[in-house]
Amino acid sequence: MQKPFVALVGRPNVGKSTLFNRLAGEPLAIVDDTPGTTRDRLLSESEWNGRAFHIVDTGGIDPSAGGKEPLSIGSADYIEQIRRGAEIAIREADAVLFLTDALSGVTPADKEVAQILRRNQKTVDGKPYPPVLLVVNKADNETFRMGAAQFYELGLGDPYPISAVHGTGTGDLLDVLVESFPPEEIEEEDDSVKIALVGKPNVGKSSLLNKLVGEERAIVSPIAGTTRDAVDTKIVYDGIPVTLIDTAGIRRRGKVEPGVEKYSVIRSMRAIERADVALLMIDAVSGISAQDAHIAGYVLEAQKSTVVLVNKWDAVEKDNETMQIYTEQIRRDLNFIAYVPILFISVKSGQRVDQVMPLALKVQEERLARLTTGQLNRILQEAQDAHAATSSSGRSLRIYYGTQVRSDPPTFMLYCNDPKLAHFTYVRYLENQIRKVYPFSGTPIRLVFKARR
Repeated sequence: MQKPFVALVGRPNVGKSTLFNRLAGEPLAIVDDTPGTTRDRLLSESEWNGRAFHIVDTGGIDPSAGGKEPLSIGSADYIEQIRRGAEIAIREADAVLFLTDALSGVTPADKEVAQILRRNQKTVDGKPYPPVLLVVNKADNETFRMGAAQFYELGLGDPYPISAVHGTGTGDLLDVLVESFPPEEIEEEDDSVKIALVGKPNVGKSSLLNKLVGEERAIVSPIAGTTRDAVDTKIVYDGIPVTLIDTAGIRRRGKVEPGVEKYSVIRSMRAIERADVALLMIDAVSGISAQDAHIAGYVLEAQKSTVVLVNKWDAVEKDNETMQIYTEQIRRDLNFIAYVPILFISVKSGQRVDQVMPLALKVQEERLARLTTGQLNRILQEAQDAHAATSSSGRSLRIYYGTQVRSDPPTFMLYCNDPKLAHFTYVRYLENQIRKVYPFSGTPIRLVFKARR
């Protein structure tokens, strides 16, 4: 079931990153008093009153652009940045939290953002969509909370005074936010295998889609960032229904331009969430980058299966050891998903492209695989006999038995004396022992520890 996306928008230094960290429950965004500290969007999950949702911290609209002279608030370039960011946020998100600052009062930039948000809302069932909640941050005392009434002039309904630093008023805000979400709907039955093509811009995702489909279904351009939407293409491969999802490219952190590309990442995140298998495409010429690892992290957090495709392999000068060297480098840089298969391809020449679909479908089979309780407990017993868990506290983890409670992804419930004693290094060891018996290629597995009562 799709989780709603909530975008935090507003001018710089109104506290978007602070509110993001509070909703995420951990300090994921850098917080600093210098305007414009947040240079790229951050995405995390939050939950309130039993309703889970994604939050997107967009960063403020920076009045300085690319080393140019600072832009005045009324300048055309500054207004254009506001317009692009706000329009796309309201088009992509399911709800918008528009942050303002109680200390500064209503500013010309606030008025610009409010006008854009109002103009681009649609009417659904007689209500504006997506809903925009006007948040007056830094209302740390009663005087500022009373002063929030001045923000009615923005024409966005009731202002919600909060203090993101101290948490004051955030509960009331979240109550209203969650109530504004559309009712949770049961998704239509779709038995197709959903495969998402993800990666940085211009690594060949749309070209690969066209090769797999056998026709020019997606626009192909050498200009990075051509694909803005996540586009679904239905095919049947060897009698198996497949949905291919082509996504917008995800730029390197700090290089996501204001506006279109920043919010198009939301579409990529939606695609990853919907997918069973993600094909992570890497450019063989430029090599693996930190952003490739960043995208792989998104896929892992979503508990999706992965295949790494190293594209443009025909453009690399090679000898007998080149592929092995590349493989070792990828394994080092993506060591947190060491279980994923790697395939070297060239979409341009067609090299090994015929192996992409069989490999993706094989990974999907692994995702649905099950171990019997007997198999699992033999693995656990042998693992503990070979290497018992150690603890500096004087108590050691003891696993009594385990069972696989679900697949998609494979999830194992391990009953033990105390789940707090399960150190992540020992959890990794147990996972490796399970994979020695059954590899679950390309697929993350979850080990859940529960105290036996």
